[in-house]
Amino acid sequence: MSIRLQGGDELRRVSRELRRMDNPEIKKRFRKELRAAAAPLVPRVRSSIRSIPSGRGYSPQGLRGQMSRATRLEVKTSGRQAGVAIRVDGRKMPSHMKSLPSMVEGKKRWRHPVFGNREVWVTQPSQPYFYNVVRTAGPASRRAVNKVLSGITKDIS
Repeated sequence: MSIRLQGGDELRRVSRELRRMDNPEIKKRFRKELRAAAAPLVPRVRSSIRSIPSGRGYSPQGLRGQMSRATRLEVKTSGRQAGVAIRVDGRKMPSHMKSLPSMVEGKKRWRHPVFGNREVWVTQPSQPYFYNVVRTAGPASRRAVNKVLSGITKDIS
């Protein structure tokens, strides 16, 4: 489960120019500024995860704690997929919980046995925690990414 903030063609063009220049200082600054532009989204998503209603209190070892730890920011400045991504990465979850970030959001059906009793099953209601948060905070992050792109474009021109 992830969302990407991209400047599209502009981000790819700037990345290509930086590779041609082979200037490690500007490349490092570019990645650092992109990361800083999108970084405020990560704590918002983590906070949203922690506030998912539950009959139990929050525990770092529980589902919400695992999902919170699996939330990360990715910055990629090379290749066709250049961009900034906020991701709740199922691959970072324990093996039996890998698909749960999508299920909790409501992208997949979440059906499970009650306390491991395979005779009694329930369908868990979704608790959207990701897209609503990112959708409201996204425009500010997009503006920040575009500002970074403009600044770097001026520096390499």
